[in-house]
Amino acid sequence: MPAVDETPVSSPLADQLVEQARRRERLAEGNVVPPAQPRILTISNQKGGVGKTTTTVNVAAALAKFGLKVLVIDIDPQGNASTALGIPHHEEVASVYDVVVEDGELADVLQECPDISGLWCAPATIDLAGAELELVSLVARESRLKRAIDHYQEHPGAAGRFDFILIDCPPSLGLLTVNAFVAAEEVFIPIQCEYYALEGLSQLLKNIELIRAHLNPRLHVSTILLTMYDARTRLSAQVADEVRTHFTDQVLKASIPRSVRISEAPSHGQTVLTYDPSSSGALSYSEAAKELAAQGTKIDQ
Repeated sequence: MPAVDETPVSSPLADQLVEQARRRERLAEGNVVPPAQPRILTISNQKGGVGKTTTTVNVAAALAKFGLKVLVIDIDPQGNASTALGIPHHEEVASVYDVVVEDGELADVLQECPDISGLWCAPATIDLAGAELELVSLVARESRLKRAIDHYQEHPGAAGRFDFILIDCPPSLGLLTVNAFVAAEEVFIPIQCEYYALEGLSQLLKNIELIRAHLNPRLHVSTILLTMYDARTRLSAQVADEVRTHFTDQVLKASIPRSVRISEAPSHGQTVLTYDPSSSGALSYSEAAKELAAQGTKIDQ
């Protein structure tokens, strides 16, 4: 009888399952340590459709699942971050508008995410759509969000002190976005792995320099995350290489793949981490969040 080859037959699916198991093991290794001081990050990109809000809510969810206290401030009038976290944000709900325009307390508008303990949100309502015009005539119009956050950190409400505060802002440089830049110390930039994303990045960096020069000298780009990465295309690899070459210290090793599960989750009022915890998207955002929590903040020169 001829000898039977008992070597297991490999397949792309089997290889993928093995790799995902290894990634889960690496994520389970070691504890995620809270930062010595609360970290405030503005998630920003003036180009729309790069995964800015998706990145905000999923990184926040992953950080909370690692045991950290996290606040998402939704300062985008569309309120997509609030939707993805399952937070009501109709007109009657107390929102960021009441804080930024009406001088309300941040503690009075916070709601806890129903699916994830330790994750809170300051929701956006449609009222924010008119806030740009209303802010023009107000005193200290660029720093109203910063003042509210500083006051909360000194006198925390029922939610307690936060380890991370992530601000999701509109894809434009209006007064709401300027408020986010003035309130934060770090800028977190999601970059879609397509050519136009590089053009948008250049303009964003110029605007950050303007904010640093005139309003917030502490502001710096600390983190860049590659999103919608498609390993099958040469363009994704080229864009990734270009970004990593120019921003060696800021680009996270983790990247976010194109994923149907990531896109589906918000329609269910969830992040991908609760919608499909075993998906590649959930693993990727967990890896990015763990890397973010471990990184030192380096000022972008």
